[in-house]
Amino acid sequence: LFIFLFYGITISAQDETTNIGAIININSRIGKEEKLSMEIAVQIFNNTSNKKNKIVLHVSDSGGNPFQAASAADELIKEKQVQAIIGMNTWKEVEWANEIVTRAQIPILSFSAPSITPPLAKVRWPFLVRMANSESLQMQCVASIVGSYGWRRVIVIYEDGGYNMDSGSLTLLSDQLQAVGSEIENWLEFPPFSTLSNPGDYIQEELVKLSTSQQSRVFIIVGSSLELATHILIGAKHNGLMGRESVWITTDSVTSQLDTLKASVMSSMQGIIGIKTHFSETNPSFVNFSTKFRNLFRSTYPEEEKSEPGIYALRAYDTISTISLAIEKSSTNLTENILSTKFNGLTGKVEFNDGGLSSETTYEIVNVVGKTCVPLKLWSSDLGFSDDILNDRSTTQERNTSGNGGHGEPNQVLGKRVYWPGGLDRAPRGWVMPTDSKPMIIGIPGKTQFEKFVKVNDPEKVKNGEEEPTGFCIDVFKQALPLLNYDLPHKFVPFNGLYNDMVDQVYLKKFDAVVGDITILANRSNYVEFTQPYAETGLTMLVPVKKQNRDWLFARPFTGSMWLVLGIVFMYTMLVVWMLEHRTNPEFRGPWKNQLSTAMWFTFSTLFFAHKESLRSNFTRVVMVVWLFVVFVITSSYTAGLTSMLTVQRLEPTVTDMGTLRRSDSPVGCDGDSFVKKYLEEVLRFNKKNIITVKSEYDYPQEFKSGKIKAAFLEVPYKRVFLSRYCKDYQIAGPTDRFGGLGFVFPKGSPMARDFSKAFLKLSEDGTLTSLDNAWFKPSDECSNFDSTTENQSLSLTNFWSLFLITALTSTIMLIVYIVRLWKKSRRHCVSPLGTTQMNDSFWNGIKRLATYFAKGNQCSQRDPVPPQSKDAEIFISSNGDYLSEYNTPGHPQSPPVAEIEMPETYIAISDSQTRALRLANSFPALHMPDHGIYYEDHIPRST
Repeated sequence: LFIFLFYGITISAQDETTNIGAIININSRIGKEEKLSMEIAVQIFNNTSNKKNKIVLHVSDSGGNPFQAASAADELIKEKQVQAIIGMNTWKEVEWANEIVTRAQIPILSFSAPSITPPLAKVRWPFLVRMANSESLQMQCVASIVGSYGWRRVIVIYEDGGYNMDSGSLTLLSDQLQAVGSEIENWLEFPPFSTLSNPGDYIQEELVKLSTSQQSRVFIIVGSSLELATHILIGAKHNGLMGRESVWITTDSVTSQLDTLKASVMSSMQGIIGIKTHFSETNPSFVNFSTKFRNLFRSTYPEEEKSEPGIYALRAYDTISTISLAIEKSSTNLTENILSTKFNGLTGKVEFNDGGLSSETTYEIVNVVGKTCVPLKLWSSDLGFSDDILNDRSTTQERNTSGNGGHGEPNQVLGKRVYWPGGLDRAPRGWVMPTDSKPMIIGIPGKTQFEKFVKVNDPEKVKNGEEEPTGFCIDVFKQALPLLNYDLPHKFVPFNGLYNDMVDQVYLKKFDAVVGDITILANRSNYVEFTQPYAETGLTMLVPVKKQNRDWLFARPFTGSMWLVLGIVFMYTMLVVWMLEHRTNPEFRGPWKNQLSTAMWFTFSTLFFAHKESLRSNFTRVVMVVWLFVVFVITSSYTAGLTSMLTVQRLEPTVTDMGTLRRSDSPVGCDGDSFVKKYLEEVLRFNKKNIITVKSEYDYPQEFKSGKIKAAFLEVPYKRVFLSRYCKDYQIAGPTDRFGGLGFVFPKGSPMARDFSKAFLKLSEDGTLTSLDNAWFKPSDECSNFDSTTENQSLSLTNFWSLFLITALTSTIMLIVYIVRLWKKSRRHCVSPLGTTQMNDSFWNGIKRLATYFAKGNQCSQRDPVPPQSKDAEIFISSNGDYLSEYNTPGHPQSPPVAEIEMPETYIAISDSQTRALRLANSFPALHMPDHGIYYEDHIPRST
């Protein structure tokens, strides 16, 4: 019975035991921490009195080798009959072991996760539970630091198959850096540290190559073991890669273990910026665990100087806790129980979603100073950088989003108390900066088509520093140097060749920069970094001007239509003046030829205000007031236009558009060293055989005169220089094709491009660039006040139609009023002796009567001829009642002239004295008139 009871108790105990397999790298610091943490967690679970199940932990060593990890998993399943497997800090280990575990259909809880989780992860890995978050957030944190400080180029160092590292992590890092305006200049891959027979020499050799081939000094170590990272950092310090202007950033796999290093090793890492997973050190559970861990770690590994637990120890502890809670629910369906577990662990909240942790990681940024890691900031995806994870969201976001993405001044997102490598008291530029012993090599054009931009007298002397180049571009460079806030030792090296080849020298790392009249183009910016433009540029077409024919220049102030309308209005005004003045003004009477010449002379003389003829009619005076105003405006405009044409030369180009040149296959000239020749051929579609290369600015006039070219294509700055000397002979025709401007060239990612751009803005704002421009491109005395506009300045009818309309309407209105009143006057003038009208009142007879009355003064037409024996008596009674008598018969046609007095245009009824005079005249038989006799009303006295 005793034996049976003992056997039963043993079987019962075996049924309540859960075997857990752990695969770790036991000899590494991380493996040591993980092993002790899991043992502490198992011990706590097994020692709890109310636990019915017990956990037995079986630990296997993978040595960091994926194949060895897979073998260990197979051994644990077959020999130990484990019900779950945990561990494996690299994703390659997980991938290899997962294939074996999946066949056994037991859960596998990994300490690493893929950088990019595939969409069908649950289908591919049905028994995989990821106890670590992916690297995507950590890569975003790294990019945020890089972008906020404006480091445009970085070098990434990683270990093949390193901690939580795969190809997806590198892709994520590259994408995140591009999002902040930075890019990876070089990838430096190291094999697994365990495979290196002589790691020190191998690493040293790779770092020497790196220091000589790359100019960036921003290094990011990702997915590396602590051993490899330590050798890299020590080697970098020996090779000068950790000096001033350098930046070193380490990710979680290294930073989380920096506190475990010896003081002698930490001294080689001063100024490093590290990123590690943040966890609360004030949590009571952590304090209790930390005490047990330190005591056990010191006793187990006395050779280790430091015994503080890291994130890997906490993650291992939480993994055992997750399995323990799942076992408490049920040991039959362990995978589902694990995925449904929720609790607050040492690393934070543990909850699963799609086979992985659902909570996002918060990272802590630290700075290696002395023997410790000093905390700087916290970073999370939703809050960005903050001093405390509980800080207000808006404040934290403002700090995070104020990064400049590589433009402008760096933003001190990590604070001002950062200790940088070399003891630098400002943010490093992350670039190889020149020194007196190794000055900056700056390429300049050896031969330029226009010497005012860059001129080199003796290339050898310039190269040796014995002579300085001159020119507008050189002066801009010199004016910008004091604004950089740092010294820039440099040496100019002239380059004789195409501008594209000179720009390529920067890409090929033969020049550190290029200073000159370099046009900013899109294809060039793919390989080099340009500053902001310090001068605008574009492509213009320069053509000779036509020789002007100035024979008929006096007629050009007005257009043809203007002269025609002016002549019509002139003739019309002349006619109106004559009609209004003909009856009352003796100067406008006489023979028709004299009348016409008088009217024309009078109207013409008004153009010069030289008319002397007096005016009698008020209607004429009104017409002349308006006409003289029009004459004043027209003569003033004519004088101004003619003066302008005589003093300002109007240049007209021989060719007005590029289409004419292309259609006629005309030859054109350009600078053969610049991009213009290729642009003419590929963009503007000129025939290659028609593009002539002109070597110097002084050769263009001769090429034009000889007829070798019909037009020249120059960039805007060169055009200004050329026209400042030849302004009267050449002119710009057609539109201007705009480009990016003139700028200096630097390697991709160079911070000096940003610094010079800022200097150019300052020079532009304080007027220095304008002063330099005026000093170098001042036009010659002959061209300083030269106006070369080609616009047609002739005044047209459009400019004066309103004036012509006013004077024409005024003349017409006055003429109509005059004719109407003359009509009425003629009807009242021609009356019978008894005061009754004896005339036919038909329309045409009225017109004839009006015309006769207008033409003959006071004589009305006689309807019937007068018999020869009859005599007509004219009775003239002056306005004052005096009696004046003359006889006028057909035999005596001439009569003495009668001075006609213009009376007021108000007619009153005939007075009694006038009636008595008429009766008296009728009482004399000799004066008795027949029916056709007529008395003239104009000579009857009228009361006023």
